[in-house]
Amino acid sequence: MDFLTALHISTTGLSAQRLRMNIVSTNLANVHTTRTRAGGPYRRKLVVMEAVPTEDFESILRLQSESLRRVRVGEIVEDTAPFKQMYSPGHPHADKAGYVSMPNVDVMTEMADMLIARRSYEANVTAIGATKAMALKALEIGR
Repeated sequence: MDFLTALHISTTGLSAQRLRMNIVSTNLANVHTTRTRAGGPYRRKLVVMEAVPTEDFESILRLQSESLRRVRVGEIVEDTAPFKQMYSPGHPHADKAGYVSMPNVDVMTEMADMLIARRSYEANVTAIGATKAMALKALEIGR
């Protein structure tokens, strides 16, 4: 595997984790949104990532391409968990019984997801740094 392929694999991880952090931020921003354009409360969004075999390896490494992959965001889906019911008879979106349907966003779950995405992002940055250091050492050997 050459250095550019290693960098490409890590940068796809960076892009995927950045999008994941953006989706988590959107979920946190809408934790109290009781009405959306669709009419109901905000529904939590989830990022589905998938591993994709890289196609730019040399012929010898093509046999190993199943183990060397890059990542991409396959899709962004809505969480199907039920909405939370909160008793608030004075709320403008309350039903006749006084209950308001609140988004299915849990702040603690979102913060844990944000930490996981951050650590994954940092791991990819570290891998890029290691690849850069290896490339510089290889240039020094060639002197």
